[in-house]
Amino acid sequence: MKSNRFYRLLALGMAGMLVAFGAACGGGGGSSSNSSGNLALYLTDAFDETYQAVYVTIGEIQVSQVHEDDQTETDSWLTVARPRATYNLLELVNGVRQSLGIAYLEPGRYSQMRLIIGTEPDNGTNIFSAAHPFANYVIDEAGHYHALKVPSGLQTGVKIIQGFDISLNGTTELILDFDAARSVVKAGSSGQWLLKPTIKILNTEEYSIINGEVTDADASEPAGGVVVSAQVYNPGAGDPKDAVTVRAATVTDAEGNYALFVQPGTYNLVAYLDDFAPTETGLVTQSGGNYSRSFEITGTDTGTVTGNVSIPGGDEDRYGVLSFRQTVTIDGSETQVEIKSVSVGGGGTYTVILPEGSYSLVASSYGLTTRVYDIDINQGSQTVRNVAF
Repeated sequence: MKSNRFYRLLALGMAGMLVAFGAACGGGGGSSSNSSGNLALYLTDAFDETYQAVYVTIGEIQVSQVHEDDQTETDSWLTVARPRATYNLLELVNGVRQSLGIAYLEPGRYSQMRLIIGTEPDNGTNIFSAAHPFANYVIDEAGHYHALKVPSGLQTGVKIIQGFDISLNGTTELILDFDAARSVVKAGSSGQWLLKPTIKILNTEEYSIINGEVTDADASEPAGGVVVSAQVYNPGAGDPKDAVTVRAATVTDAEGNYALFVQPGTYNLVAYLDDFAPTETGLVTQSGGNYSRSFEITGTDTGTVTGNVSIPGGDEDRYGVLSFRQTVTIDGSETQVEIKSVSVGGGGTYTVILPEGSYSLVASSYGLTTRVYDIDINQGSQTVRNVAF
């Protein structure tokens, strides 16, 4: 009953945002007419349990159209929204979305989108009621601010290669799912923290909703702060890093509730919280479906793994993605799931808490050979595993 109530509230919130779009400011793409269609844009986030806040400033959103006659792309970009606003991505989880605006576009096929990261913060305040010190930054668990550098290659915009259609007098609703956990790179030897935006587009006509609640079995009460993810396992992947893909993730609220928005497919659902054993289940989703899956988690012994990350060359923008995976059995089949992931700049260090057990550490960096290490985590002990590409 509680999950159904949560879903109804979520649906009402979505409907409310649709009404709000009529008054949204900062749109582009011309004015409404009988020869146009509507593009409505939302912003949401997966999750990030590492920080108190992750602030990103979005300056503009642009799209590129495909020519109807020869199916080639235009050489120019059309601005469809100018939010010029600073958002705390960690406030946009479990179905909470921020409207970015509405645009009136010529009907047809649009091949890609480009998001321009802003360089100046807006006039709002952060979680400490202070003015934003930077356009893009994180607040860590200790309350310290860390500016996020946007690599030079992304300063002209983050391209999202995923097409969509605009129909005459119709409305296309797209969700920009900004994955904060995979977009923030902790400082390496350069001392700079990086913003490497990881964004995917969800079309509201295609996605399905997975919701439920997570309970602490030991305390018989709701478990807040639990990371719930929808993952895909591909044992035949040519690169080990691609064997497990996290398609969506979120964190439960104080009442243990969560909601995930996913494309149709076959998923491994994983619920995890530090000091608890991970719990998994399988699920197949269809377009427009609403699925309920709840979890019980139990306390367990933990240890830590730590080390440094070495990447050849002197590029201060290079970083490694460390994925900690376990082999488990779901619905009678052996599969692999990701328990945690962290991005670390070259020359940097990492420390990760994990439940006692055996893991594969899959380390990847763009253009370099993926490294796979077997590690064992023992109760109360620290395992040292340096990563060298």
